Amino acid sequence: MAGKTLYDKIWDAHVVHTDAASGESLLYIDLHLIHEVTTPQAFAGLKAAGRTVRRPDLTLATPDHNTPTENQAAGLAGVKDPEARNQLETLMRNVADAGIEIFPMGDIRNGIVHVIGPEQGRTQPGMTIVCG
Repeated sequence: MAGKTLYDKIWDAHVVHTDAASGESLLYIDLHLIHEVTTPQAFAGLKAAGRTVRRPDLTLATPDHNTPTENQAAGLAGVKDPEARNQLETLMRNVADAGIEIFPMGDIRNGIVHVIGPEQGRTQPGMTIVCG
């Protein structure tokens, strides 16, 4: 039998359960990066199901898609588009309610959600990481 690939080793180390009938696996996630565009639906779904974020300590939020590149000192008032501002306000409210760490607008650590993990040393070899 051939040795395992790095991918196989990481996958195997994170399998929580594999369904015998379908072969589908449930994986443990080491880090979940979230932003303002897709999380309103996710938090609403959790609330509707009577659930909470299971591991807020393994979740990191940053507003990035609707964050202005200038005048961040104005905060949400500097976001002119009402839909964008609503998404940002919803993110701030949801992460506060869930106890999730956030790098808000104006914070030196704020940035592109796909980049902040490595920049802050949160992304390490062998981890399973999801974003959205």
